[in-house]
Amino acid sequence: MLRRDTPMPYVTVKMLPGRSDDQKKALVEKVTDAVAETTGAPKENVVVFIEEMSKDHYGVGGKRLSDQ
Repeated sequence: MLRRDTPMPYVTVKMLPGRSDDQKKALVEKVTDAVAETTGAPKENVVVFIEEMSKDHYGVGGKRLSDQ
């Protein structure tokens, strides 16, 4: 249940695919804990988005990761 008396922090984590469901669950828990601790927002108000990016849509040094 979201509390409406505190602004909600939104966090987006962008990463390449390959992490297990357990790793993603742990990431969400730890990010939530860190944001709640540092901002004072209740944990139930912290929203974490995980965006998995294709190697075709990510480049470093002028080259896509899928081309390396």
